[in-house]
Amino acid sequence: MISINDPAVLAAFLTGVAGPVIVQIIQNYNKDKAASKKDRLAEEITFSAQIEGKLDEIKDTLKADRVWITHFHNGGHYYPTGVSIQKFSRFYEVVNHNIDSTKLTYQNIPVSLFSKSNNQILDNNILSISDFKDETIATYGLKHIAEEDGTKSLYMVGIRDFNDKLIGILGVEYVKRKNQLEDKDINYIELEATSIGGVLSTYFQIKHLNNGKIS
Repeated sequence: MISINDPAVLAAFLTGVAGPVIVQIIQNYNKDKAASKKDRLAEEITFSAQIEGKLDEIKDTLKADRVWITHFHNGGHYYPTGVSIQKFSRFYEVVNHNIDSTKLTYQNIPVSLFSKSNNQILDNNILSISDFKDETIATYGLKHIAEEDGTKSLYMVGIRDFNDKLIGILGVEYVKRKNQLEDKDINYIELEATSIGGVLSTYFQIKHLNNGKIS
């Protein structure tokens, strides 16, 4: 499991997508702290395009069919305690031609519905299923979902903030064929997840400072 204290991991925050995007976010914030709603919308669209550009790069590098990011958030409250319900949504996704998008399917999903897979990510940071039809491989309650989505192989890595808190998941799927990734490929996904974690953490902190609301 990659540690946030590893020099190579810290370098991932400052190279690739992390460095340029963080610098641009800070420059935009300092340029106009009182940005209009239109400016904030443009910023959100630009930021999303940059993140999806990074996902496209991951997809092409690993020759995957579908790559996505889910983000944990609050949504609704338990009755009668008023305690927030922990949920996740698929914020970003890229797919190959003729591959169905699943982004809209995974919106405001209670984390309890995917407790096995979420616990695996929380404890080990990595979930690897090279072949959903192989009965000897643990599928963490995801087999039925994989059949619905047409997924043959799935790799998931936790996305963490600067405090090593789990804030999301980076997923890589193979639909047209199953694929068992090598260790170097898993390490690549981990480093990209670390880089993306740095970008998302910085972006949401800037939004908070600029009175943006994160639900």
